[in-house]
Amino acid sequence: MATACPQLEANKQKCNCTYPCSTKGQCCECLHSHLAMNQLPACCFPNDVEATYDRSFRKFIETWQNRL
Repeated sequence: MATACPQLEANKQKCNCTYPCSTKGQCCECLHSHLAMNQLPACCFPNDVEATYDRSFRKFIETWQNRL
């Protein structure tokens, strides 16, 4: 049985996701959900890229390759 996340409120404060979803602040659930769709969660992207909702691995590599 899953237990409530003790970091839920702190996670919500740090979460840069602008998409309304039921996993906000529940990082483990969010990560599992996105990985199942071959995506990464919003927190892997800078705010300007997150706003595009392109959470693909390709976009992640493209984003960070150009910013390093």
